[in-house]
Amino acid sequence: MKNNTVAQTFAAYRDRLLRFIQARTKRLEDAEDILQEVFYQYARMNDLARPIEQTAAWLYRVARNNIIDRRKKKTPAPPPIQRDEDADEDGDILDDIADIAYGAPRTPETEHLRALIFQEIDAALAELPAEQRIAFELTQIAGLTVKEVARYTHTPINTVLSRKHYAVKRLRARLARLYGDIVGPV
Repeated sequence: MKNNTVAQTFAAYRDRLLRFIQARTKRLEDAEDILQEVFYQYARMNDLARPIEQTAAWLYRVARNNIIDRRKKKTPAPPPIQRDEDADEDGDILDDIADIAYGAPRTPETEHLRALIFQEIDAALAELPAEQRIAFELTQIAGLTVKEVARYTHTPINTVLSRKHYAVKRLRARLARLYGDIVGPV
C-alpha cells in the first residue's frame, strides 16, 4: 500500500514540482536530480511510517531546501558585500531571509527566526487582496505557470502578471522591514 501511495503522489506532483524546481535551477539535469532526491526522501518518510499531513507543502519545502543545498555546494563563498547606496538590496535581503528560512542549520536561534519569517509571510499574505494572494500562491507556492493560473482563474495573463507583481512588491517591503528588525537598518 505504501509504495502505491508514493507512486500516486509522484504521478500527482511530478510535473508541477519539476517546473517549480526548473524555475530555480539552470539545468534540466539538476532539476531532475533534485526531483529524484525529493521523492527519495518522500519514500523514506513513507517507509518509516511517518505520515506527512500536508504532502504538497512538504514536497515544495524539501525541493526548496535541496535547491539551496545544491547552490551552496556549487558556489564558492561570496566576497564580503560592499554596500552601494544606489544598489537595489531587495535581492540580497530576500536571499538572506531564504537562507535563514531554508538553509541555516537548525539551532534554537534559527528556529526562532524561521518562525518569525513564516509568521510575517503568513501575515503579509493574509493582508494581500484576494486576487494578488491567489496569483502569488499559485505561481510561487503551487508552482503553476502564469498561463495555467490565467486559465484556472479565467483572468487575462497580463492581469495575473500584474497581480503577482504587486503581491511580490508588498511581500518584499514587508520582509525588508522584518530584515531590518532582525539585523538592524540596511
